[in-house]
Amino acid sequence: MFKNFFKNKSNMTTENTEFDQEIDEVTLENNANGEQLIIEELSVEEQLTQDLAKEKDKFLRLFAEFENYKRRTTKERIELFKTANQEVLLAMLPVLDDFDRAMVEINKSDDELLTKGVELIHEKLKNALVAKGLEQVDVKAGDVFDADFAEAITQIPAPSDKLKGKIVDVLEKGYKLGDKTIRFPKVVIGN
Repeated sequence: MFKNFFKNKSNMTTENTEFDQEIDEVTLENNANGEQLIIEELSVEEQLTQDLAKEKDKFLRLFAEFENYKRRTTKERIELFKTANQEVLLAMLPVLDDFDRAMVEINKSDDELLTKGVELIHEKLKNALVAKGLEQVDVKAGDVFDADFAEAITQIPAPSDKLKGKIVDVLEKGYKLGDKTIRFPKVVIGN
């Protein structure tokens, strides 16, 4: 009986051990699946984080590109507005030159009303052109000649040593539209 008891006891122990092993195996499988799920979730999270970072980078690049485009088109538009009147102003420059020559001749006359009337019209024209951005290039006799700012028509023997290599006479005024010279002054320089 004791023998059977111990035998049964050992069978029970073996059964319990087998049962414990089955529980441990199920627990290990659950833990393994759980860990696997955690590993998969982390990799999915990492993947989503990477995808988000890529999309964020794309967005930032696209946004920067759009900002550059806006700046460039704004700058081009401003430049276009500055020089849009160029053709009209170039066409008006001979009229302004004629007015300047007329003013010199009219000032020689004794008719004050005629002189005053033409002066008013001349000033009105000059003010209208200046309002559109026209500026006179400041070059006068006695200045050092610079080919970047004036056009030499001819060279003459200098009347004095002081005028050698300098501007002797300005034949035609020069004009700028904004920063751009639209007509260079035509000058005579001394040799």
